[in-house]
Amino acid sequence: MTAPGDAVPERYPGFHVLDQAKRWDEETRSVVFSRVGRPPDIRFFDAVQEAAATALFDRLLDQHPGDRPVPVTAMVDARLAEKETDGWHYDDMSDDWDSWRGSLAALDDEARDTHGTTFAACAEEQQQELLGRIKDGDGEWRGFHRARIWSLWTRYACTAFYSHPAGWDEIGFAGPAFPRGYKNLGVDRREPFEVADGRPEQMPKDGTGR
Repeated sequence: MTAPGDAVPERYPGFHVLDQAKRWDEETRSVVFSRVGRPPDIRFFDAVQEAAATALFDRLLDQHPGDRPVPVTAMVDARLAEKETDGWHYDDMSDDWDSWRGSLAALDDEARDTHGTTFAACAEEQQQELLGRIKDGDGEWRGFHRARIWSLWTRYACTAFYSHPAGWDEIGFAGPAFPRGYKNLGVDRREPFEVADGRPEQMPKDGTGR
């Protein structure tokens, strides 16, 4: 157990997925490297919505300014601007564009009613408390089905985060299998380019206690 003030070991020490780029073909490299560097300009959200969305994603993904954060807001904004949705939505909800704009406005309203300011201006602890209340409360939340608006937020957040190389670094994913492939299939059978988990005690255990 790590004592207060001790350094927390890296999850995958020394691992950086872009070190594998030389093993990818040119098309794969082009796709992956298009996701790093300067994020796309904001086109869908206005400034108020952008601030609320950024704070929301930071809490959902536990991102902080010094963590080399993934530009989730810009990535989600680009999807919405290009109308690249999941291809479906709940039949009792508006389309994703209206649901995003409406739910971010509702999030700011919730924050103002509780703390007298916008969601983005709240302290992290206040933001976490608000989100917990939205997720776990009873009945509808400001005209939205709680589980379904939570699904919308988390689906877009996770899709953006785990399509970015920084997200791959966090989970030790060595990137696209093409053209190199993977040969050591099975639990704890790592490839030479993979790295062991530096914090295995944090892995979830199954019913047998393993």
